[in-house]
Amino acid sequence: MMPRDNRLSEQRLAELHAEIVSCRRCPRLVRWREEVARRKPKRYADWDYWAKPVPGFGDPEARLLVVGLAPAAHGANRTGRMFTGDRSGDWLYRTLHRFGFANRPESRQRDDGLALRDCYITAALRCAPPQNIPRPEELQNCRAFLEREWSLLGNVRVIVALGQIAYATVLKVFRARHAREASRSFPRFQHGLELALTPRVTLLASFHPSQQNTFTGKLTEPMFEAIFRRARELTETQ
Repeated sequence: MMPRDNRLSEQRLAELHAEIVSCRRCPRLVRWREEVARRKPKRYADWDYWAKPVPGFGDPEARLLVVGLAPAAHGANRTGRMFTGDRSGDWLYRTLHRFGFANRPESRQRDDGLALRDCYITAALRCAPPQNIPRPEELQNCRAFLEREWSLLGNVRVIVALGQIAYATVLKVFRARHAREASRSFPRFQHGLELALTPRVTLLASFHPSQQNTFTGKLTEPMFEAIFRRARELTETQ
């Protein structure tokens, strides 16, 4: 096996990020993300909203890949960084920090000094969708970005899918990357599911840390922490 060229991978990730940020493939999402930026609430009146597709973020050598649903309208669509500036991000980064995947427990803006260690965060959809509900064709348009990211993140051993849409998207990308697995059947999404995609890559499924799930108790901090505790165990053993 040829040695991996880390600098080339980083360069290609940067090129992919630039392509993602310039994407205008889904007219409905373009209109919505820009409208949100124009009609921002008073609490964010001083913010210059990102209002573009949000690229992935993290360590190019990561063994852990976290896949979310989409940027929040006043979270990553405002700040320009995945899971940054909203309640879901508060849960995620606090947990990543606890298990050594982040250097700090919170994420407020792109230049706040947060760094991920052995972890990379991305999403099934790169633009904030109205009511947080993407259309199938929008997810399909974005899927190639995740496929290319995954191929460039050559050390990935564990994938955490946050929510049913992220779980389904990861499986579709997996089938696209592995033609021989096209007819393979997979279990339905459930929190805590652990699935060996290959001898080297394990998929863990978790409820998304959305307010809808955390405020109702559908997802508790011990439940969420158990997912990342297991992710840490797997990254150390695989």
